[in-house]
Amino acid sequence: MERNSPEVIAEVTAAFEGYERALVANDVEAMLGYFAPEAVRFGIADQQVGIEEQRRWRLAQAPLPPGRRLKDTIISTYGESTATVTTLFGYPGRDVLGRQTQAWARLPEGWRIITAHVSEPTG
Repeated sequence: MERNSPEVIAEVTAAFEGYERALVANDVEAMLGYFAPEAVRFGIADQQVGIEEQRRWRLAQAPLPPGRRLKDTIISTYGESTATVTTLFGYPGRDVLGRQTQAWARLPEGWRIITAHVSEPTG
């Protein structure tokens, strides 16, 4: 199994950047398009199983604060169809950095998030 193929990293990077643009723009349908229908997502104080639960949750949420920034993003690939993305994120005026981890899979419709976890330290 080839790990960290430059071509696969480029594909996952493009998908991740598209998801991030949709997230920052609060484009719910575009965001959901990056998730597999059965994806599980654990947020800071929430969890969703499947795309419909995530749709309801996202439509009820306020947009992200302006100025979201990412730090130390690492994309790792395993073969041609599996990847992980880990990153830290923050907002202006806040010292605390949150953490975001996603597992991606190449599905027939393209790269999709199959599970995601978002957390922030409490101290």
